[in-house]
Amino acid sequence: MNWVFLQLKQKMSFIQFITFFLIGVGLSFDSFAVSVSCGLMRQEIRFKQAIPIAVSLAFFQAFFPVIGWLAGTTLHKLIYSVDHWIAFGLLALTGIKMMVEGAKPDGTLQSFDPFKVRIILGLSIATSIDALVVGLSFGFLELPILFPVAIIGAVTFLASMLGMLFGKYIPAKCSKQSLILGGIILIAIGIKILVEHLFV
Repeated sequence: MNWVFLQLKQKMSFIQFITFFLIGVGLSFDSFAVSVSCGLMRQEIRFKQAIPIAVSLAFFQAFFPVIGWLAGTTLHKLIYSVDHWIAFGLLALTGIKMMVEGAKPDGTLQSFDPFKVRIILGLSIATSIDALVVGLSFGFLELPILFPVAIIGAVTFLASMLGMLFGKYIPAKCSKQSLILGGIILIAIGIKILVEHLFV
């Protein structure tokens, strides 16, 4: 538990907050798209029913970066000289993957029941794989983890609730377009990290 106290002692600058917030926004688009699908497929969904779904999506989106961070921190000393390139590569590949998914012509949504535990757990894990990769890049760069995961979780929860709220009104293709925007944000963050380490 010592690392928790060390994390809490570290102060977060305004620039770091904005960076973590933008990463959270970028990662949340997967969950937003899923939540829109929930609203589209279950128009009778109510606020109390939406909360467990949003909590599950937010929890895994916040938990997976911790796993990646722990792995990245362990490997950091071995790859110190190229860590910024690895972080850039991971974020860029994740962003490109999201953009490709968003650009696919398939605008139809598969029918599923988000009220089933196995379904929502599967969706939560599937939409959090990208967050695992982002956490890995945090570990490589030895960035604090508690602040970003708290921000990522909060942003994802809000995005999920909004997605279900507007799901019955937002066309499926808009949720696909949100993946493209999320991918662009992650690539931009990767470029920022690379520039900071090479030229600052």
